[in-house]
Amino acid sequence: MPPRRVVTGRSQEPRKRFAEELRSLRTENGLSLRQLGHVLGWDSSLFGKMESGQTLGSPEVVQALDDHYGTGPLLLTLWELALADPTQFREQYRRYMALEQEAVSLWHHAVGVLPGLLQTKAYAREVLAAGGIKGAELTQQVEARIGRRDLLAGEDPPQFRTILSETVLRTPLRNSQEWREQLQHLSEAGEQPNMSLQVLPHGPWLHALASTDVMFLRLLDGRTVAYTESALHGELVEASGAVERLQRTYDAIRDLALSPAESRKFIGQMLEEVPCDPST
Repeated sequence: MPPRRVVTGRSQEPRKRFAEELRSLRTENGLSLRQLGHVLGWDSSLFGKMESGQTLGSPEVVQALDDHYGTGPLLLTLWELALADPTQFREQYRRYMALEQEAVSLWHHAVGVLPGLLQTKAYAREVLAAGGIKGAELTQQVEARIGRRDLLAGEDPPQFRTILSETVLRTPLRNSQEWREQLQHLSEAGEQPNMSLQVLPHGPWLHALASTDVMFLRLLDGRTVAYTESALHGELVEASGAVERLQRTYDAIRDLALSPAESRKFIGQMLEEVPCDPST
């Protein structure tokens, strides 16, 4: 039986503590990232991102590491603490968030609210407050949501595509200056090489995703999973048949959306319509 490891004396910040333990265990066992990836069957870049704190990985990956190192539930426990720390995301989102960090590409459709990955702090605060969150919890949730934007930055960010219903862009913030800043942020995001932003104009008919936000995640192992969400419920969809049906619907509405260039022009026109004086 391996000796009991002491979880003190290193970083007390859970995400850093988790990354430190991963790096320490690998080096103590004399493994390179490439060797570890070969042994466990995952791409070595995933373990590199986990050790640098860029991602937490999925519970399956962490369990495999615990099994490989013979550390019992140590890494999985640290992973759970890191996942809960200070992000404060609710339980039903945790599995999705772990997969989001692992994804190599993300495809999204928004019905009425901008995706969290593209929200400014003011937008996130108003949306979360509208959902009944307040006080210290509201501050924590806003910071956590803004922190998630780091996923789309860095040296090797995933590809991100979003199709925004026109309704999203016709529902402004109360403060016109904050709404202007959000639209400006959206316009700049659409110019990033790893991002594709399309606007779905109001049409004369309904479509199958007319009331459903959805995010597709393509993972390192080649699988695609989907996460559907309404105001009260979120569901992770992993069955291949169900994911494929959602993808066909997504493809159909993408054909109806404006091109990325047309969409940037659309957002630019909306910016021109926003009053410059926040008091108006």
